[in-house]
Amino acid sequence: MEYHESTLQQDMTEPLMQQDEKGNISFEEDDDLTPRNTSQNGSLGVVWLSTTVAVWGSFQFGCCVHYSSPTQTAIRKDLKLSLAEVWSFFFSQLKFILLSICFHIGNWGDDWGAYKRAYLQFHWKERTMRVAAIFCIIGWLAIGFAEGVLLLDIGRMCTDMELEYFLMWEKVPVFIAEIAPKDLRGGFTSSNELMIQVGGSITYLLGTVLTWRMLALVGLIPSLMLILGMFFCPGVSKMAAFGMRKMTDVLGFQEYTEKLQQMPKIRLLDLFQKRYLHSVIIGVGLMLFKQFGGISAIGSYASATLELAGFSSGKFGTIVIGLCQIPVTIIAVALMDRCGRRPLLLVSSVGTFLGTFLIGVAFYLKDHELVLKLIPMMVLAGVLIYFWSFASGIGSASWVIMSEIFPLNVKGAAGSLAIWANWFGSWAVSYTFNYLISWSSSGAFFLYSAVSAAAILFVAKLVPETRRRTLEEIQAHMLFSNSHS
Repeated sequence: MEYHESTLQQDMTEPLMQQDEKGNISFEEDDDLTPRNTSQNGSLGVVWLSTTVAVWGSFQFGCCVHYSSPTQTAIRKDLKLSLAEVWSFFFSQLKFILLSICFHIGNWGDDWGAYKRAYLQFHWKERTMRVAAIFCIIGWLAIGFAEGVLLLDIGRMCTDMELEYFLMWEKVPVFIAEIAPKDLRGGFTSSNELMIQVGGSITYLLGTVLTWRMLALVGLIPSLMLILGMFFCPGVSKMAAFGMRKMTDVLGFQEYTEKLQQMPKIRLLDLFQKRYLHSVIIGVGLMLFKQFGGISAIGSYASATLELAGFSSGKFGTIVIGLCQIPVTIIAVALMDRCGRRPLLLVSSVGTFLGTFLIGVAFYLKDHELVLKLIPMMVLAGVLIYFWSFASGIGSASWVIMSEIFPLNVKGAAGSLAIWANWFGSWAVSYTFNYLISWSSSGAFFLYSAVSAAAILFVAKLVPETRRRTLEEIQAHMLFSNSHS
């Protein structure tokens, strides 16, 4: 039994995909799930195919998050809604966050139970994805055919539920990180953020030419593509099941379950033990700095911000933003495994600081009626610098880092805490933006720039470089750092 236990623990630390000295990729051999003659190119092809299907959920995320920016004014006019009713619709995200908290708390107390259940859930991964996509289809249809605030609210709740269901059951960045080879992991995992940016950019662009109802119906496409992709990608759940089988085949499923039952359950307070604290601070800290740097405010209110700066319409700026985000994010994906995570995070944080500081200076000059002709272009330049910088580093690298640094036994609980921090920050920044702008338009952006300045120090001091290191090497380094800090 001791031999079996040690073998199990050794198998649990081996990566799902192996890479030889020449860089070729292959699975560990398994009679049931992977043929012994599986080609190396075929293995990499499965990773590409699985990632492509999974990130349709990320694309949907971008569409949902950025839907409000080009549509909020038109919705209010067409349905004759009060400002309070509009806020009830757009800030139904708060209800979603409360739901998210309950969901995560349920998982915190039974983290290993979640891994145990995963063995069965992986076999139903296609069904899980399809159900998640159906939630979003219902939501977009409700928004597209809404005649009042009730259907709008129901639609928003359904799209938010789809995001929670998909992101928490699939955990896209973590899923991709665990199947990708270490030399390509950064680029593969960054595709999550790339597709979020692509979804947001397309929503920005289409929002300038389509009505809000048509834009909602266009939102059906990613969900339909996800469902369709599952019929042509049976390897998604098979690959995930293979990863779990590596752990269970040594002792058999029953003995494996008994082994996990004997392991200590990880609760919320356990995350703050010394050996886990460094990882938790990094994961949660990056999410909070990313959000409190102003991305949700600038992203959701880009049109309103440009109009406040002096543009007659926010459409021009919205088109420019939409066109520029995608190529910058593609460059970031290409650089993730070439330059490393830390350099991109540092450069990105400097860029978001400069962007928000420039916007703050522009509104300060406007308040004092100085160089008024330059104000609109200064604000547009600041917004573009901010979006470019965010997309090139902290937007994608934060998810990559989060998927890499948590040890296996706390990954579920710690990941839930980090994702909850991300959603809480998103809601808090979106909710307070109008109050901050009413208080001081320049002060709001100076506040965001101060957060970005603090993020520079945070990354420089605490965040490790994880490029070209296996997940096991990264987590061993984090545990060693915690025990010697």
